[in-house]
Amino acid sequence: MAHYKYERLSAQDASFLLFETQNVHMHIAATQIFELGPLETPDGGVDIQTIRRATEAVLHLIPRYRQKLAWIPFFDHPVWVDDSDFNLDYHIRHSALPRPGRIEQLKRLSARLMSIPLDRARPLWETWVIEGLEGNRFAVITKIHHCMLDGEAGADLAQILMSPDPRYRIPEDPPAYIPRPAPTPLELFRGEVAFRASLPVQAIRDIRNLSRQTENLRDEIGIRARALGDLVGLAVRPPSETPMNADVGPHRNFDWLTMDLAAVKAVRRAFGCTVNDVVLTVVTGAVRRFLERRRVRPDDVEFRVSAPVSVRRDVERGDMGNHVSAWIVELPIGESDPRKQLKAIHAATQDLKASKQALGVEMMMAAAEWSPGVLLSLGARAASGPINMIVTNVPGPQFPLYMTGAKLLASFPQVPLLKGTGVGVALFSYDGKVFWGFNGDYTSMPDLEFFRQYVEDAFTQMCQAADVGSPQASVRELRPKQG
Repeated sequence: MAHYKYERLSAQDASFLLFETQNVHMHIAATQIFELGPLETPDGGVDIQTIRRATEAVLHLIPRYRQKLAWIPFFDHPVWVDDSDFNLDYHIRHSALPRPGRIEQLKRLSARLMSIPLDRARPLWETWVIEGLEGNRFAVITKIHHCMLDGEAGADLAQILMSPDPRYRIPEDPPAYIPRPAPTPLELFRGEVAFRASLPVQAIRDIRNLSRQTENLRDEIGIRARALGDLVGLAVRPPSETPMNADVGPHRNFDWLTMDLAAVKAVRRAFGCTVNDVVLTVVTGAVRRFLERRRVRPDDVEFRVSAPVSVRRDVERGDMGNHVSAWIVELPIGESDPRKQLKAIHAATQDLKASKQALGVEMMMAAAEWSPGVLLSLGARAASGPINMIVTNVPGPQFPLYMTGAKLLASFPQVPLLKGTGVGVALFSYDGKVFWGFNGDYTSMPDLEFFRQYVEDAFTQMCQAADVGSPQASVRELRPKQG
């Protein structure tokens, strides 16, 4: 049966819906800061109508933005269907800070908006345009459900919604939106039966493809089996309890930090490691100091982070959906020397590369395609691993982007909190800067600003250890120019 009326969510995409609870909101978000530029209105506000027209002109390139969820009867699996009642005004909202809006006020507003779950009866995204920010700037706060995309797809999406050309002109006649008819429950049921009947054939095809891509199929299967076994082994061995790990409440704190990308790369070159190794070492130093602040001995704690790893192939570039696996890394927080921390993390990540641990998540998600909803939920939670924190690092374009001529100055990402994780750390590199976003549970992490400060301090220590000069890690460049 041709699925011309709907698209089925993959097991991995569907898992992010199953993760979601009343307090665990699985949307990816970002707070972006722009120069007002040509979008400034005579009264100093933002030309919201131009932003709406610019978004509408590219919606045909982002089908998910005009699709909503439907559910297959009996199987309880989600699919995407066109929203016949799509209303762009619902998704693009206009608000303001009391002038002159300060950065701290923007952080608090971002946290409040992130605390509100998306409406599953509508397409799963919102864009909030916030005027009134000091320094002739405005902000855009975006919320997109994780079932729609991963971090790398989000970076690609930004380049659709924005342009590298400050002289960009909005197309006059975008293609008309003609929603496809929604399938009936019976059509959804029949399509799912046909899909599951085809799985054995698809499995044989996948094995044949794998045999063509590898020199020794038996060894490759063995590697994948060991990766899956390692993942299951971690799943049955919980990490230590810490003050950063508690039941997640409904509200959020949000903080951020900006670093110079050249300084991060200088540290990487000095130590002969990867940028991710540097990031995880900085997080190690910050976690250690934060636990000491909360009167916890780091030597007594086994602290694990999940570091998402993209498995998106070149042919999948630009696709929506999730193509991501993860490494589970134990941070050496018992060690105080940043050089020794980095050495331990580099050895751990090299072992993870050699063992191909990320394949375990891929195997789990592939198996979940065969499973009913309950088993999919269990498999998805096992695949995420019992962890203390998520640390995700997404590379973005190293050139300026513009929203109809308004220059993007900064983009601070927000990763969702999973059950029991009170802090999530996300990084996005753009135009020579690295933007850190810290998403915290409002109740268990009221002192999130200390963790942000400890991240900056840890990077300063790494720069000193690498003898690379000033780290230039601050938010000062986001303050308005004087005069």
